Amino acid sequence: MFIHPSALIDPRASLDSSVEVGAYSIIGPHVSIGAGSKIGPHVVIDGHTSIGCNNTFFQFSSIGAAPQDKKYAGEPTRLEIGDRNVIREFCTFNIGTIQDAGVTRLGNDNWIMAYVHLAHDCQIGNNVIFANNAALAGHVHIGDWVILGGFSNIHQFCKVGAHAMVGMSTSLTQDVPPFVMLNGNPASAHGINVEGLKRRGFNREQISAIRQAYKLLYKSGLTLEQAKSALDQELLALTTEQTPHVQLMRDFLDVATRGIVR
Repeated sequence: MFIHPSALIDPRASLDSSVEVGAYSIIGPHVSIGAGSKIGPHVVIDGHTSIGCNNTFFQFSSIGAAPQDKKYAGEPTRLEIGDRNVIREFCTFNIGTIQDAGVTRLGNDNWIMAYVHLAHDCQIGNNVIFANNAALAGHVHIGDWVILGGFSNIHQFCKVGAHAMVGMSTSLTQDVPPFVMLNGNPASAHGINVEGLKRRGFNREQISAIRQAYKLLYKSGLTLEQAKSALDQELLALTTEQTPHVQLMRDFLDVATRGIVR
């Protein structure tokens, strides 16, 4: 274990022997950190925080601090971080609250740029990219492969579906179905992220089905309930390769709680 002499690590913390900790970093008593993780200088990790393997934290981040919620009264809520994440400078990740699941989660293989804020009870999937200064209020749910542009802001309790892309400086106050690209204030939809899907291995037939689902939802003039029915009918005609992706979009419409961006 490479621990800089100036680092302050509570003896009750659990760190794998391969963990590196940089100068002046502080690690609290209820923290566990898995193999291969690197904690840069001037990082503070506190709270009931569990960090998996091969994560990299750059300097000046605050991880596992109390939530910015006036109702919080010191309950032992948690922050859970998976494996192979890169967290750049000045990020702030808070633990959860008892008003929700009691845990804030960040999955695996995520690329988190500088000054990103994850508020209490956020649930973040895998392979996401959050650009500089993206900020999530409490209780936000983000699916796999989502991209948030720089300075984007997401209102509490919003959901962003898998493979969606939120443009730079967008303020989001409603839910975003999977695959949708949007930007602006107020936010509006602008197609699907075709280039991103190609890079992730989606073939032409799959993208065509997703594009048709988008047209039914956004370009057909149907109400939301009518669009749901149209998507149900569309699913009956799809191949086994296409069905899971359109079903993902259709299922999202049933769990959206803040209305969707249209």
